[in-house]
Amino acid sequence: MGGCHSYPSATKSDRQRLQLSGIRSEKLGINNNNLDERPYLQQQFLCQKIPHTDMLALSALPPGVDKAEWLASNTVAFFQHINLFSSALSEFCTPSTCPTACGPGNTVYVWTDDHGRKLKCSAPLYFDYAMSYIQELLTDEDVFPTKAGSDFPTGFVFLVQKVFLLFFRTLAHIYWSHYRETVALGLHPHLNTLFAHLTLFCRQHALLEAEDTEPLQDLIRALREQG
Repeated sequence: MGGCHSYPSATKSDRQRLQLSGIRSEKLGINNNNLDERPYLQQQFLCQKIPHTDMLALSALPPGVDKAEWLASNTVAFFQHINLFSSALSEFCTPSTCPTACGPGNTVYVWTDDHGRKLKCSAPLYFDYAMSYIQELLTDEDVFPTKAGSDFPTGFVFLVQKVFLLFFRTLAHIYWSHYRETVALGLHPHLNTLFAHLTLFCRQHALLEAEDTEPLQDLIRALREQG
């Protein structure tokens, strides 16, 4: 996870080189879905973040930068970080350990296909759908243009909102179902930093509704209090 704290903004050329690995190990992990406790709210874990990370500076639109381009660049950067983080935990997230895509409490995420059908599926399948969908958008020249002078499409912000909702759900599942593995691997400071950046970016650019973030509002408040 080296460099996770820097969150470099991806350029248009970076978007042209995006690739997504679909390889997943089937090694069984520990499923925390049925636990009422929320270890990610414990103080010894809450205070663990990447030091010297100015979230406001990372999230705010720089002067003179087109907002659509800023949203596009950050969407790519978040995709790279979240996909990398998910891959690091993929051996613990299997159809056996995670038969549903769930978040804190009784939250269950159901995938809606191209025909509007709702598919209740395992967590790895749900997030494979999500990452594949996002990658298709990011590599679509009509949606995320990489050529100078190209315009972003009408409704671009709506698509970005949908992508960030999937980002949020991915991290929500990690916090709820795989936090102990995250701590065991020493990745929780990176996770907290990534999540804090994501939620601040969404708040600054109005990308998520309150109901979208409700499952982890307790964590959002707790990390905000940490500063």
